Amino acid sequence: MSGIIIREQIISSKILCSFFGHKITTTRNVTNHFKEYKCSVCGLELTNDLKGHKIYLTPQLKDINESLISLYKKRHIPI
Repeated sequence: MSGIIIREQIISSKILCSFFGHKITTTRNVTNHFKEYKCSVCGLELTNDLKGHKIYLTPQLKDINESLISLYKKRHIPI
């Protein structure tokens, strides 16, 4: 595929989401309260903040979620 076709597909998927809204699916449960989400149309990644609202998933938030997963597993795995 050429770069122009790929760019057109990305733009068309973002236009679809802007008109009809995102199709958000849960990709990963970080803890019982925190989850990671992804739009199945445009690939937008989201996560929960402290108040429970969905915010954009940045590389810094990905690292924080990884740390939360490791701490959660250490605490809840029986020895």
